[in-house]
Amino acid sequence: MDESLSSWLALREPADFAARSAILAEAIAQRLDAADPVRVVDLGTGTGSNLRYLIDHLSRRQEWLLVDRDRRLLAELSGRMRLWAEARGYHVSSDGADLLLRRDGRECRIQTRVMDLGALSDDEIFRERHLVTASALLDLVSDRWLCALASYCRANRCLALFALTYNGESYSVPREREDDAIRALMNKHQRTDKGFAPAAGPEASASAARAFEGVGYEVRRDRTNWMLGPESEELQRELIEGWAHAALEMAPENASVIRDWLARRLDHLRQGLSRIVVGHEDLAAWPPGA
Repeated sequence: MDESLSSWLALREPADFAARSAILAEAIAQRLDAADPVRVVDLGTGTGSNLRYLIDHLSRRQEWLLVDRDRRLLAELSGRMRLWAEARGYHVSSDGADLLLRRDGRECRIQTRVMDLGALSDDEIFRERHLVTASALLDLVSDRWLCALASYCRANRCLALFALTYNGESYSVPREREDDAIRALMNKHQRTDKGFAPAAGPEASASAARAFEGVGYEVRRDRTNWMLGPESEELQRELIEGWAHAALEMAPENASVIRDWLARRLDHLRQGLSRIVVGHEDLAAWPPGA
């Protein structure tokens, strides 16, 4: 596991929770109200942020399958979930390999599975699931992958909820003359292969909507932008440095310009002047009659 990935997931979680669409989460929860238990598969789960957000939105009995290709991230997930749940009054126990959370009549069973999602060639993880969900994943996958996902959801009549898909929009103040060029380079980098063939990148939410509408699903989308001020200094720094790194990979011939831009952006941050908006969307989809 790349330790920087684990740190990044922890750093972004508060911003993710603040941005997410409670409206779409509630729309999904209402359509799952009769399921007992509600069975969920979370794709590219990382350390379980999506579960931590949704657990109190869904019905009182839940069964989660958390899927990721990184075995060590999933191992970290177990410890992180224990600490998180105990701090919120859950009784935490183990049932074989499963983690079991209980509080005030609410019960959540958690299973994990190591799996490379690079090619969706089997719908086994979707069978007998009511909800397929993911957070910050769709902009990393390909259009073909999204079409396969929609087909598997339709075959199993799964509802879908995808959070925090990057939409290509970012704005920073104070403005710098290179901001638009850096964003364009970063968006170009987003479309490179992230392990799922060339990524849909900033067009992912629109591509997912087309894929699910193409199999007859009703689709709703909601803006879920990060709004980062001086209180998010560390997250802003990671973003700015990440944008510069992506821009350098796409245009190494412009290294001096990019590094100069980076120095000015970080100076704004040190002075407490920097504010950043990062565009995201949540998407919910369900089959006819759901």
